[in-house]
Amino acid sequence: MPPADHATAFEQARPGLLGLAYRLLGSRADAEDAVQDTFLKWRSADRGSIENPDAWLTTACTRHCLDLLRNAHRTRVQYIGTWLPEPLQLADEGDPASGAELASSLTTAFLLMLERLTPKERAAYLLHEIFDMDYPDIARTLDMQEPACRKLVSRARDHVERAKVRHVTPSARQAELLAAFETAIGQGETGALARLLSADIRLASDGGGKVAAARRVIVGAADVLRFITAGLHVWWTEQRLERTIINGNLGLISRDADGRIKDAVSFSYDADGRLDGIYIMRNPDKLALLDEVVGSIH
Repeated sequence: MPPADHATAFEQARPGLLGLAYRLLGSRADAEDAVQDTFLKWRSADRGSIENPDAWLTTACTRHCLDLLRNAHRTRVQYIGTWLPEPLQLADEGDPASGAELASSLTTAFLLMLERLTPKERAAYLLHEIFDMDYPDIARTLDMQEPACRKLVSRARDHVERAKVRHVTPSARQAELLAAFETAIGQGETGALARLLSADIRLASDGGGKVAAARRVIVGAADVLRFITAGLHVWWTEQRLERTIINGNLGLISRDADGRIKDAVSFSYDADGRLDGIYIMRNPDKLALLDEVVGSIH
């Protein structure tokens, strides 16, 4: 394969590799590093012996991510406070069908659910259910027998279905809930928001031990509303709130007077369209790339 062709093959595969690596790792920075590492391996590989470039690249990227996950597990055990995945600000590509499918597998709630799976369960599920890879190819990628891969996908699918995190919430409903949240933040008035919350809503905040954040996950409508009125309404008075698309759904970014991002807020919804999760990213390390909109990810 001529150098120009192998470069083209990699660039065509890049959005899918980035999407796979991000879902596996929950970190844009780590995902981009994994994709770059895959490119370096691709550039030095004997491409004359590679029959299927897409399969080769997916295998190399997946295996590298699994190595990173083993190290990440040790790091996250020592993580200060609540760990949340690094948020992505996504471009609105204007295709409702593809946008909805993308959103269902990129939401913060979905990524947190993936954290409850073993690394190989996570990889097998994503490769089969999100990237449509056949079981024989998954078995080669994970260096396992095909029946074992089928069991991994089945167990992971059961977890996902029980968690109910793959449904799509209409954009109009998201906008209604976001408006109520903005009113609660700006005016301290929570009446409209209270009517839209699930009874067991959870609010989680990730400061990474670097900035102030809620020390625990806050559970229940009454406690969440109290935290918003007594906390966010007071602390974010001087912040400028911007609507954007975070991890496939409508979300918010808060900026200080100098335009620096201080917080990113993403949401999750139950099957009835009620707000059941509020996720506030405050860790400056995880906000560092947020202003760089991701225009192409699969």
